[in-house]
Amino acid sequence: MSIRQSRAVIIGIMLFLLTGTGLAHAETELQRKIDSLFVIASSGELKYRDLVGPAMDSIAALGAPAVPFLVDKFTTKSARERWTVIWILQRIGKDAVPYLIESLNRPDGLVVQRVCWALGDIKDTSAVEPLIRIASHTRWQVRDQALGALGKIGDNRAEDVVMRGIDDVIPQVRKSAIVACGQLQITKAIRKLVHRLGDEFYGARFTAVQSLLKLDTADVLQAITDSINSANELLGNVACDVLGKLGTDKARELLAKIALSSELPSRRAHAAVSLVHTDPLDNCGYWAGILQHETDRLVRLKIESAVTAATSDDTK
Repeated sequence: MSIRQSRAVIIGIMLFLLTGTGLAHAETELQRKIDSLFVIASSGELKYRDLVGPAMDSIAALGAPAVPFLVDKFTTKSARERWTVIWILQRIGKDAVPYLIESLNRPDGLVVQRVCWALGDIKDTSAVEPLIRIASHTRWQVRDQALGALGKIGDNRAEDVVMRGIDDVIPQVRKSAIVACGQLQITKAIRKLVHRLGDEFYGARFTAVQSLLKLDTADVLQAITDSINSANELLGNVACDVLGKLGTDKARELLAKIALSSELPSRRAHAAVSLVHTDPLDNCGYWAGILQHETDRLVRLKIESAVTAATSDDTK
């Protein structure tokens, strides 16, 4: 190698080292700046009260370069700091999405579940496929947040994975999948949602009611009609509540039939009370006759209490 070539190699190495040092210095300074602002942005101290918003805006204004440092803060045990990271990432928006998607591959499940949360709040559709892939994660909290994020984004590519989530062994994951079904308006999930009206977990039952009310009324009514005599007492009782909220003529007819013919006192009570709620003035003439026909004292008491509450509300 000639002297000229040797000099060129040495100069090249020096430039590489200098450039690397400059980049490292710039990254260190950026991290220091973000850390300093983050202390204020996530502070609950009164003296920083008026500086919290500007500090978050200042970090967000840094854009995509700030995202890696923010994701690293997802390991925090502080709820305030966790929320602060989410809020800042929301402000950065779609520019944060590429690095967040990359971060779904991190080994730390805690970070991954919080990244899913952030992607759901940003609602960028480029995150749908990566979230679908991560929705079968072994950590249930990741599945929970991934399904919740897919529901928020609202892209129907997620329908199949959301429907699978309805049958998850973890109640909280089922709840998130049920909520997502309503957000995505997945008609083919109706019968699964009706089945979840009898879920042992209250959160799943409650959200199943809310999601069913967002779907096609005729299809929901048919699915409930087919399932109303289920051996699962919870399912039948909660289904009566759904019928009352639907409030259609066919729903009232079915409620009246149940209130008069069911062998289960609790089922008759739910049906009659739902009728009172949907028709407090008894314009259809159903619940007054049911009250006269009912022989169970506890069921009668529940109906009379519902009537009293409904008529008193109506006269206000």
